[in-house]
Amino acid sequence: MVSMNSEKYSAYITILKEELVPALGCTEPIAIAYASAKACEVLGRFPEKLLVKCSGNIIKNAKSVIVPNTGSLKGIKASALAGAVAGDASKEMRVLENLTASDTEKIRELLNTDLCQIEMIEKDANLHIIVKAMYNVSYALVEIIHTHTNITRIEKDGRVISEKTYSKEDFNAPMSDRSILNVKDILDFANSVKMEDVEELLERQVEYNLKIAEEGLVSSYGVNIGKMLLECYGNNILTKIRAYAAAGSDARMSGCSLPVVTNSGSGNQGMTTSLPIIIYAREKGVDKEKMYRALVLANLITIHLKTGLGRLSAFCGAVSAACGSGTGITYLEGGSLEQIEKTITNTLANVSGIVCDGAKASCAAKIASSVDAAVMAHFLAMRGAAFEVDSGIVKETVESTISAVGRLGREGMKETDLEVLKIMLDQ
Repeated sequence: MVSMNSEKYSAYITILKEELVPALGCTEPIAIAYASAKACEVLGRFPEKLLVKCSGNIIKNAKSVIVPNTGSLKGIKASALAGAVAGDASKEMRVLENLTASDTEKIRELLNTDLCQIEMIEKDANLHIIVKAMYNVSYALVEIIHTHTNITRIEKDGRVISEKTYSKEDFNAPMSDRSILNVKDILDFANSVKMEDVEELLERQVEYNLKIAEEGLVSSYGVNIGKMLLECYGNNILTKIRAYAAAGSDARMSGCSLPVVTNSGSGNQGMTTSLPIIIYAREKGVDKEKMYRALVLANLITIHLKTGLGRLSAFCGAVSAACGSGTGITYLEGGSLEQIEKTITNTLANVSGIVCDGAKASCAAKIASSVDAAVMAHFLAMRGAAFEVDSGIVKETVESTISAVGRLGREGMKETDLEVLKIMLDQ
């Protein structure tokens, strides 16, 4: 029996469907490839010139990560050229799924030309991409803002084909209403949701994210954080939940061609939210339905935290996602609403403010550290312990603490974000 009203129930289902989507590769370079593929599709031919304009956070997150199916190519130019050469815009976040070895060779050749030019959009929304594809006097322009597939403008030869109005400040506008999210209602929903309404989504999340984690544990990617954890920290359940989440990121950040199911626009967040729960449930022999309910809780908690932070910021998304998986573990252990709230509070009191310096191999280490903090938070919560009000950013209620963290990442870390980008660009 569903405990919440049908309108809110439907809204929660919609939110999960919006956020738990498959993506191939790191979502920022993929968004660039998607915009480029779409611009070339509208142009109707391969361009003579590509102009790619990006916000600072897109540059930060696309600079150091390997573009999937390209071997070892990194960066904005490689992403844009991959989209132009062989991208299928109809596949959105799986736009580079069909890249071949010959496509990669052509991309490598084009990287040594001046076909693609990059510009940074100053003082902009955190997620903003404009790609202009040109041939002779003809051009096509595609603009994306706030979410990785939210095309707000398509233009060809001075004619606007499609256009959406937007505010650069309202980064949640392209999505359904998130103001209805709160921890209590999320738990009620997780307890009462009909399995047939979420099973397909969650089956895909388990299948995709577990598969890439297993790939990260058997092959060599990045510095192999996941493998190292199992070999050096011991093959126990608390190490495994960190190792699998880290191994998924090891693989994904280093160009693995396997897809993941994202959360809040990020594959790393999708894996950090889900894999600790999947592994914990498997090791503990928890039945599938209870695991799925824990995943519903965790995914919505992560989304709730990210609502105040936005898709991209200086605040590492692994922290929000680890809060989600920590609550899922507390749920699997029979934790109450109060203990779930304390898990969130304890995690945020510990590791809020880990800096995002772009997508790259070290994301796996930040994931492992964040999950470790969430496990500590869980154990404290199960003992009835939580950091007290006014312990730093901890407020009187969990909702106020979540709001405070949103403010910290959204407003307080703006200058940090700019300085991180300058450091990365050697400015």
